[in-house]
Amino acid sequence: MRVLVIGAYGLIGGYVVARLLAEGHAVTGVGRDVATAARSLPQVRWARLDMATAAVEDWRPLLADVQAVVNCAGALQDGPRDDLAAVHRDGVARLAAACVQAGVRRLVHISAAGVAADRGLGAQGNRFNDTKLATETLLRASGLDWIILRPGLVLAPAAYGGSALLRGLAALPGVLPVVHAGATVQVVAATDVALAVAKAVLPDAAPGRSIDLVHDEAVTLADVVLSLRCWLGLPPAPLWHVPAGIARLAARGADALAWAGWRSPLRTATLDQLRGGIAGDGRAMERELAIRPLSLLDMLAAYPAGVQERWFAKSYFLKPAMLAMLALFWTLSGVVGFCRVPEATAVLTMAGMAQMPATLFVLLGSAIDLALGVGVVFRRWAKGALLGMVAVSGAYMLGGTVWRPDLWLDPMGPFLKTPPAAMLALAALSLLDER
Repeated sequence: MRVLVIGAYGLIGGYVVARLLAEGHAVTGVGRDVATAARSLPQVRWARLDMATAAVEDWRPLLADVQAVVNCAGALQDGPRDDLAAVHRDGVARLAAACVQAGVRRLVHISAAGVAADRGLGAQGNRFNDTKLATETLLRASGLDWIILRPGLVLAPAAYGGSALLRGLAALPGVLPVVHAGATVQVVAATDVALAVAKAVLPDAAPGRSIDLVHDEAVTLADVVLSLRCWLGLPPAPLWHVPAGIARLAARGADALAWAGWRSPLRTATLDQLRGGIAGDGRAMERELAIRPLSLLDMLAAYPAGVQERWFAKSYFLKPAMLAMLALFWTLSGVVGFCRVPEATAVLTMAGMAQMPATLFVLLGSAIDLALGVGVVFRRWAKGALLGMVAVSGAYMLGGTVWRPDLWLDPMGPFLKTPPAAMLALAALSLLDER
């Protein structure tokens, strides 16, 4: 059968697609940006469509030869790139209407464990919870053969979002900062979620069910971080129980960075959800789907960590640190250039350049430095800014070699420090991908 998977290149969606393909199904994958996914999985029929804005008629051609739909699309918090109501509620309502019109009966929807009314999770946590709950309510009234799956904290061999953040925390040297360390969560393996979806799309799977996808064992957030550190093969380290106020300040900073296009998993909605815990019916998977879910330790044993996992975890916080350092370095370089035009101009005039072109070179160089420093702060311009830093560094060294070759031997090493700065930009560029 052909299955339409929405959010097919996300953490859950990717494993769902892999499982469906392994079981012989044909898959149509849908997402906002499918170029990379299309290169890595050419056996999937890919379509670019945004759940938040797609109209009923946009779904019709994609549903023409489909027997089941799986919705893995979701968002964590409102922001410039995400609208929870549009993704969780309104988009699903239009999708359900399109399924009714196309005669596609089976719709499997990925929700979240613990979705319930009046949980008191805080503004952002309530917003996430309420939009998820509204989606479940409208599906129950849709007339479709729906099945709602509610995973807990999803862990997988691949890392993205919250699971990537947990790996990064687990790999920090010296001390492991954890907020709400005593909060309990129930985990589920992404492979178990994918297996549940593969069972749910089958025509003989009983519809009209909401099924929690969690292991029965509740573990604390501290347990998860410490277990991940052991899994990575790193030596033991003490926990630092981060005060909630400090963590919320960091989350507010991540919320602000969302307006620059960065999608950090450390958002206020994340803290609200963790404070309330992540819980569900730990026996539902075996009772409803005949699946015995992996425990935290079982799934870590099933997915051995190698050097690539250690590299990723250790570099997780280096990525924002490198970008912040480059933004500061290039911005200050531009500001200093504008503030010290006579002194900078003198460096060139001493080599024989005329006053006017020397001044213009200084002003132009300062403007470029400032633009690159500001540009790397914004996600959509970051790649171009990093490439620009490498190119400008090369131009500075080439031009400087022509006009002031003596500076290569300057005790302060102005030219000798330029290649490491360019290499830092290249390193940041290699870590820029979000998925």
